[in-house]
Amino acid sequence: MGIYQFEDLKRYNQFLLVVGIIVIAFNLRAAITSVGPLADVIGDDLGLASWSVGILTSLPLVAFAVMSPVAPKLGNKYSNEVVLIAGMVVLLIGILARSIPMSVFLFGGTVLIGLGIAVSNVLLPGVIKERFPNRVPLMTSVYSIAMGLVAALASGVSVPLADSAGLGWEWSLAVWGIPAFAGIVIWVYFVKQRRAANEVSVHYVTASDVRMWKSRLAWEVAVFLGLQAFLYYVMIAWLPAILQNYGAGSGTAGWMLSYAQFIGLPASLLPVVAGKFKSQSSLTVGGCLLASAGAAGLLLGQSNVIMVASVTLLGVSTGGLFPLSLAFLGMRTSDAQQAAELSGMAQALGYFLAALGPIMIGFLNDATKGWQIPLIMVLAVSVVMAIVGFGAGRNRTVEDEFKDMAER
Repeated sequence: MGIYQFEDLKRYNQFLLVVGIIVIAFNLRAAITSVGPLADVIGDDLGLASWSVGILTSLPLVAFAVMSPVAPKLGNKYSNEVVLIAGMVVLLIGILARSIPMSVFLFGGTVLIGLGIAVSNVLLPGVIKERFPNRVPLMTSVYSIAMGLVAALASGVSVPLADSAGLGWEWSLAVWGIPAFAGIVIWVYFVKQRRAANEVSVHYVTASDVRMWKSRLAWEVAVFLGLQAFLYYVMIAWLPAILQNYGAGSGTAGWMLSYAQFIGLPASLLPVVAGKFKSQSSLTVGGCLLASAGAAGLLLGQSNVIMVASVTLLGVSTGGLFPLSLAFLGMRTSDAQQAAELSGMAQALGYFLAALGPIMIGFLNDATKGWQIPLIMVLAVSVVMAIVGFGAGRNRTVEDEFKDMAER
């Protein structure tokens, strides 16, 4: 093969890698965000209490927490591309199973969805750190925007697909198997392209360094990731119900959830801005304060204007804080190995914490017969997130802390 052909193939594979990352990103939220607007319908159809409907959002997060330490090991053993394909297959099976109108399939399929998504959640930061070491903030923003765009679309069209299109909640949820199938196809093709070019698949290191669990900075990053995910998935699970309590119809509430995610898409570029600063603490705290203001607005306000303003603030804050927390996995580490280790730790701990959110808020709603106490909880979480986020945004890496440990 001539040098020009080789360079063309290399550029093609690089482009295909970006496309593959974006397609995988399409699948990282849609199967979850499509549930919230249909939560009441699913609950009524299957006779489920509010707290058990909250489990539909929390179960994938529990699966994230369980799978996160395992995913890097599987990627190291079988190659990341193969594991990503397997994750998409599991996701597709879970989406189809969840659409069967029986509780056992509903919850069992939801677990499979969480396991399938968890693989990509963990491996993508390592892929980006390895493949785009000088473009971590930019590539994080790219796949965050792709993820948020499809997630917002899923929230908005769930009710119309179920009602206007006559699909019912079952087929409305099953539609999101299409992006999963597309992910399988494109990554199989990508693997074949690499093998045809005699490229060696990149294996990422096993996330087994116990030092990471001794790092204060790693804990700050992990807890910050967990609290922002807590806030985001509470919004995904319960914002439509909260807005319906304001008097909004189910369709309007679903589109307001979609709006919250769309309005947050520009904020997904926050890592690009953050990458220009040595410390990201002020940006992180600012985003957390926006979340606090949004929660306070829903708690204290009564008018539609305040409702829209509060949803806007929540959308912008969650839209920016999520990709920033992912960017920290690369920005707070020195190489791909540490990025994989921190990703496994942070997502295991963080999503375990996040899994408590929808269940806790649903339980508080059932216990108090209202949304005041749940919203106070959301406000408190956003304040704690600001405190932890200040530490996670410091101009420091875990390697710096490892060196300090060695010197002591």
